[in-house]
Amino acid sequence: MLTVEQIARRVQELSRQISRDYAAADELVMVGVLRGCYIFLADLSRALTIRRRIDFIAVSAYGQQVYPSDSLRLIMDVRSDLAGQHVLIVDDILDSGLTLNYLTHLLGARNPASLRTCVLLRKPGRLKIDITPDYIGFDIPEVWVVGYGLDCSDRYRALPYIGQVDRLI
Repeated sequence: MLTVEQIARRVQELSRQISRDYAAADELVMVGVLRGCYIFLADLSRALTIRRRIDFIAVSAYGQQVYPSDSLRLIMDVRSDLAGQHVLIVDDILDSGLTLNYLTHLLGARNPASLRTCVLLRKPGRLKIDITPDYIGFDIPEVWVVGYGLDCSDRYRALPYIGQVDRLI
């Protein structure tokens, strides 16, 4: 679906945009959403020309509850105090929007100086919540994808490209 070259080119474009947007900030705290973001976050961070720190957060979906906040739980919290910091949430994929919505509310309540979001992939047709990331790598169709950090049953994360899985294995 997306080649190594396409991904690398887009990561460079995003890094230039983010570096420009945060040029006046003392430092940017990049909060990666585990586990799928790790390759994207590493490449994006290395390409930035501004001061940055990296932290991680992990959430898990469970059950079929009606309210998004009831169907997500925090597995691992950031270690940084985000008050007064410029924070960028970095995630691999925006599917339903529930996770990114949950995290923006959670981290926004910690009084950061600014809070923005960045996703590598977005499936516009799957969104259940009206949420628009500040930075988007690619819009993709409603298919299951693997590689570049994304997995299928914890496999294929290390592929250097993003491919489509026709059927779950």
